[in-house]
Amino acid sequence: MISIRTLSAVFVAVALSIATVAASAEKWPARPIKVISPFTAGNAGDTVARIVFDQVSQQIGQTLFIENRPGAGGTLAADFVAKSDPDGYTLLLSSASLSSQVIFHKTLPYDAIRAFAPVSLIGLQPTVVVASPSRAFKTLADLVAAAKAKPGTLTFASAGVGSASHMAAERLRVAAAIDVRHIPFRGAEGLNEVMAGRVDFYCIPVAPAVPLINAGKVTVLAVSTRKRAALLPNVPTVAEAGYPDAEYLYWGGVAAPAKTPTTVVHKLHDEIEKALQLPPVREKLATLGVEEQLLTVEQFDKFVSDDMAGTLMLAKSAHLEPED
Repeated sequence: MISIRTLSAVFVAVALSIATVAASAEKWPARPIKVISPFTAGNAGDTVARIVFDQVSQQIGQTLFIENRPGAGGTLAADFVAKSDPDGYTLLLSSASLSSQVIFHKTLPYDAIRAFAPVSLIGLQPTVVVASPSRAFKTLADLVAAAKAKPGTLTFASAGVGSASHMAAERLRVAAAIDVRHIPFRGAEGLNEVMAGRVDFYCIPVAPAVPLINAGKVTVLAVSTRKRAALLPNVPTVAEAGYPDAEYLYWGGVAAPAKTPTTVVHKLHDEIEKALQLPPVREKLATLGVEEQLLTVEQFDKFVSDDMAGTLMLAKSAHLEPED
């Protein structure tokens, strides 16, 4: 039988623990904050985050430094953050890959929804469908016609299974009802294969696509949104080409480990939102093709859940199966 003294000791310990967490939340941030990125340095999502976090660092008087942990489709970074202390000093640079990895793995070392507390959306980036200049494709209709004329022969590259480039192409494949083969690569290797003419097409965020398009290294076919991209106003959208269901927005955000104090989550959210509304930050993000969409913590939570649901629906339509 547990004695009253023992129970009292337990209650005191729990109360002290709660008080410690509360006090820590009140003082946050008292030291530098580590943001774990699942991307390689220089990646579109990584670049956008650095612009925003540099400003947030100035606002809160503490450094937000990015630590790149790419690999395994983003699961290495996510797993690290999921198992970190929920004190607001270790964050995840989250993206749509958080959802896509659920469909490519039978099991994950973390729960993609319950392991994280969504903090803030940073921005949305349209992707563009680009083709090898050695091909005769001038429009999305040309690509679709070629794919239907010879099913299973055209290929598309990606930055890896479950990456944004992969999922954007899968949406196009399903929407256009075409039979094309996926060839996954690591990082920018797939894009290089497209430029070399060894792979037919690729879906890439708009900002890194623009200089390649201007240099004639790739042919742009369409933008993956319902409205045209500001950086490519003369390029038609997938909706204009007749495939509105091929819409794909590459999003980036910030998440914390589950059970991070809500006061910390809301403080961080407010600081990020404040940074996103500053003209210098907005101008820099605009040059990268980032579209602004300010969401509350609760709205971003729903955004992530809806994205997960949409990805699961795509997996069913595209017959995407777990790889391990």
